[in-house]
Amino acid sequence: MRPVPLRVPGRVFTAVATGGGGAEALELLARAEYSRRLACAHAVTEAARDIGGRVADTAGQAWELLAAAHRADPREVSAVLTHPSAGTALIGLLARLDRVVEGEAEAGAAGGLPVHRFSALAAAAAVRAGVSARVRWSLTADRVFLPSLGGARFPGACPDDVAEVVVGADGAARIGVAGRSSVPGPVDVPEAPYASEPTGRWQSAHRLLVLDTGAPLLLDDVDPLRFPGVPEQPLGLAADDLRWWEATTREACDTLRSHHPGTYAELAAGPRTLVPLDSTGSFSGSSAEAFGSMALSRPRTGRGLALSMTHELQHSKFAAVLHLFDLFEPGGEERYYAPWRPDPRPLLGLFHGAYAHLGVTDFWNRHRAVEQDPEELARAEAQFVRWRTGAREATEVLLASGRLTPLGQHFAGTMLNTLDGLCRLPVPAEARRRGLALAAEHRAEWVRRNGVPEALLI
Repeated sequence: MRPVPLRVPGRVFTAVATGGGGAEALELLARAEYSRRLACAHAVTEAARDIGGRVADTAGQAWELLAAAHRADPREVSAVLTHPSAGTALIGLLARLDRVVEGEAEAGAAGGLPVHRFSALAAAAAVRAGVSARVRWSLTADRVFLPSLGGARFPGACPDDVAEVVVGADGAARIGVAGRSSVPGPVDVPEAPYASEPTGRWQSAHRLLVLDTGAPLLLDDVDPLRFPGVPEQPLGLAADDLRWWEATTREACDTLRSHHPGTYAELAAGPRTLVPLDSTGSFSGSSAEAFGSMALSRPRTGRGLALSMTHELQHSKFAAVLHLFDLFEPGGEERYYAPWRPDPRPLLGLFHGAYAHLGVTDFWNRHRAVEQDPEELARAEAQFVRWRTGAREATEVLLASGRLTPLGQHFAGTMLNTLDGLCRLPVPAEARRRGLALAAEHRAEWVRRNGVPEALLI
């Protein structure tokens, strides 16, 4: 069980740099993320061994179970390790282990390391692969949860009670709390854990729909590590909220399938997870360590959700590319104007945003070709002008920064060529005026907010 070397064909790298790449690119990037997660799991095991004691024993047992599951069914282990929360768990755990190994953490910190997250990943792999096992770890809350599958609450369970996952010789699995008669009994792990509505005590992500490739599109409001920075407790969507998400997601996917086939192919290339946020307004985000997921406030319209998914897919692709290639030199204290942000951004943030807004520009370009409502068409035209202008401006700054590697120069140069083509497309004069005015308004507000004279803007 070891990471597999990957070769990225030049044509695929260039296709991604144009803002696209399609299913082929997304499948390749997903394989790369799997290899990275596998390497991270091995690094967790090695770092725990350096610490020794109970931490080393727990991590070593998890690694051996993961290896056994991989021998039985590599595809199921891949499904666990590529699940978004696996990245959050492994990277977070490795960072804390490294701090102890390097002596940067306080004395006694090893006792509080969340090695149980590795145990839960290994247990999930055993369940999915049908490997007979009994896995135990100390609880930190009243839930037992298996990443990529689901879990259940055990009211009355306390921290340091023992979670137990048992997989029988027949492959049937149960989760529970060991040795506590005062809490509810074990729960069977369903063979098909994802349902449109929860049943019984089992909690899992909701399957919103199945994409054309057969991959599910999930809505996850229960996994404790579903997205960095969100509360570990379940969000607890009401039935009406869930129906809204189902209808809006179906509309968004129909929009992408009909009018943005390249983006839809990327979405459908593998399982995707939407993480609902308990927030007002319109917000979306992605994480480099949670490949395959995107966090979103409740979408107002299907078209708005389609745009948000387009935006976050771009961020996910770019983050995965950065895990494979150095596109710019590290360091540097420069902060740049970004036409989509109120604050100065470092080069990494500027590069990420420019690439994401290349996708946004293409979205509005395609949308204006099919919009029938005159007011909405005018808005689409203006948004197209605004974002092609902003993305092109930011990409020029990237190329002039002096910090791009040769690969980064090629990537950003390809972005610029694509944007040049989009900038040559005709737009009605009034829409062009409005789009440029929106861009100018943003820049003026940025200068007012940050107190940077126009002459010093890079």
